Amino acid sequence: MNSEHDWITTPLTPDMLRGALDVEHTSHGLLPHRLTAPARRQIPDDQLAMAEAQPSGVRVVFRTRATAVELDTLPTKRAYEGYPQPADGVYDLLVDGRLAAQATVPGGRTQVVDMAAQTVELREGPPGTARFTGLPSGDKHIEIWLPHNEITELIALRTDAPVTPVGDGGRTVWLHHGSSISHGSVAPHPTAIWPALAAAQAGVELVNLGFGGSALLDPFTARAMRDTPADLISVKIGINIVNADVMRLRAFVPAVHGFLDTLREGHPTTPLLVVSAILCPVQEDTPGPLLPDSEGGTMRLKATGDPAERIAGRLTLRVIRDELARIVDERRADDPHLHYLDGRELYGEKDYAELPLPDEVHPDLAGHRRIGENFARLAFGTDGPFAPATG
Repeated sequence: MNSEHDWITTPLTPDMLRGALDVEHTSHGLLPHRLTAPARRQIPDDQLAMAEAQPSGVRVVFRTRATAVELDTLPTKRAYEGYPQPADGVYDLLVDGRLAAQATVPGGRTQVVDMAAQTVELREGPPGTARFTGLPSGDKHIEIWLPHNEITELIALRTDAPVTPVGDGGRTVWLHHGSSISHGSVAPHPTAIWPALAAAQAGVELVNLGFGGSALLDPFTARAMRDTPADLISVKIGINIVNADVMRLRAFVPAVHGFLDTLREGHPTTPLLVVSAILCPVQEDTPGPLLPDSEGGTMRLKATGDPAERIAGRLTLRVIRDELARIVDERRADDPHLHYLDGRELYGEKDYAELPLPDEVHPDLAGHRRIGENFARLAFGTDGPFAPATG
């Protein structure tokens, strides 16, 4: 801890967090989760268990006159045997809604994945501190967005002026579910992921259930969303279904209906937007599974299924888009608050030509900006399904 300030320690409590569905009390402090405890008990794999505990969109919120803030955390990072250690996750500090400072926390735990042996080894490491100094004086609204790509246990908060809790402010709550692209993929910091950018532009409160590799129409995810208060809901469906090759057309259609039925049990008239996958040329007409392709020295991803098997029900992005559009169109006869958005309107052929996907699947920073801007315009704009009610 830096000793040049007169520090005030404020106990971290769950009501200081936004964007988490649950908060676990650990031996170190608080661990935010983006799925509820009942949902977590049904998680079938380590991939989703890791993804939901990575706090994409989760932030610590308070008011203060402090010009210096310290947040002690224990991060858990993920590394791959034989590959370079990934960069430390970034903490974004916003002052009155504007990015004012960034920090990282080195060290912490590391999950080391051996892809050849299919093993994961947890290597222990010490907690660390995210430090922010030189903040503007005067009373201000502070948000510390936690790293979207590393599990983060919250241990202690210190400031050089008292902290005041912040209510929810009555802002519109947008609940979103999607894949690694919604989770943040390779975005460099947490407020640069496309859902955060769209939420900031629209002035809404984000609850981000983007789970890397895990937007698979899981019933427990639908139930968690059903039970989460929200004013607006979106579900982005397609990319993980194809790249994991987890189902065929016969199973996919009722799974979509079941997911939507569950959401409607808790949110019968809430605006609900079904969004298909953005353009992904390697999977438009080729089924999964998706596998790494390191040919040429650059890591890329490629679909390895046989396009001829589409006739037998193997799924591609183009097939899924057609089915989602049909399902939404049919359901709208009884559900006028249900809407559909073709993901290629967020990122399509022209976008791919201008801003290609570095690994053929995940957008970079510029791609996230493009998707966020387009979603804000198409969903929250005057004629969009999330447009504020008038009259």
